[in-house]
Amino acid sequence: MEIVDTHTHVISPDTARYPVAPVGGKQSGWSQDHPVDIGGLVRALDEASVAKAVVVQASTVYGHDNRYVVEAVRAHPDRFVGVYSIDALADDAVSRIEHWQGQGLVGFRLFTTGTTMPGQSDWLGHERSLPAWAYAEEHGIPVCLQMTIQGLPALRGILDRFPRVRVLLDHCARPDLSDGRPYEASKDLFELAAYPGAHLKLTHRALAAAAQGKSTQADFLADLVAAYGADRIAWGSNFPAAEGSPRSILAEARNAVSSLPQADQEMVFGGTARRFYPALTAGAPGA
Repeated sequence: MEIVDTHTHVISPDTARYPVAPVGGKQSGWSQDHPVDIGGLVRALDEASVAKAVVVQASTVYGHDNRYVVEAVRAHPDRFVGVYSIDALADDAVSRIEHWQGQGLVGFRLFTTGTTMPGQSDWLGHERSLPAWAYAEEHGIPVCLQMTIQGLPALRGILDRFPRVRVLLDHCARPDLSDGRPYEASKDLFELAAYPGAHLKLTHRALAAAAQGKSTQADFLADLVAAYGADRIAWGSNFPAAEGSPRSILAEARNAVSSLPQADQEMVFGGTARRFYPALTAGAPGA
């Protein structure tokens, strides 16, 4: 099967052309300690035999200046699709969506938490953000969300209002799984499966959480697939923010999901990504 990585980042060595302007005002440590540029990402994915990847805006480096993601996609249109970051509360949010879509990117990201911004921001679902959501629904633009499980009530409100929006939650919304089955501490995550537009990004963070306390990765993945279906779960490496190479991160993920049926594994490692980001199929045989 052809592997698709739904969560990669690129960092340019050219700080004059691409100045640092992180969301929240603080640059992430990983982007300073082990940055990877476009060429480095291609080489790392080649080593891992990853066919295609989604380049996600590094919000803790460039904020909403998505030009380096655009450069990555233009340099390798057969390999990458790009996800840009916006300020959903800004008066010009819709025009920024139009701008970056016009630059060849395929979906936007809302950054509401992270290593430099711990906790869950309270603006998710704010009235000023609704035009961006409405535009995404009207034009079929997928939305990637960096959030915690504490933000799921607000997300449910959004999905009630915009039921045709498709969202992909980074790191499965960072759940607490240490209580084990039936995962009462993260019941909001499982209940979110009732919304057909809700999708989950399975990363090293989610898999690490699934191995804590009374939880096991096999139990968590079985319950997650039972709730969502494998066609709403997509793997992402989070390289280079995550420690290790795509090759080692992928090997760990494949070992973790080995208890799932082969057809489900194929969805997690490629099929779901292509459904969520149809541009990934561009240029494929029969596409």
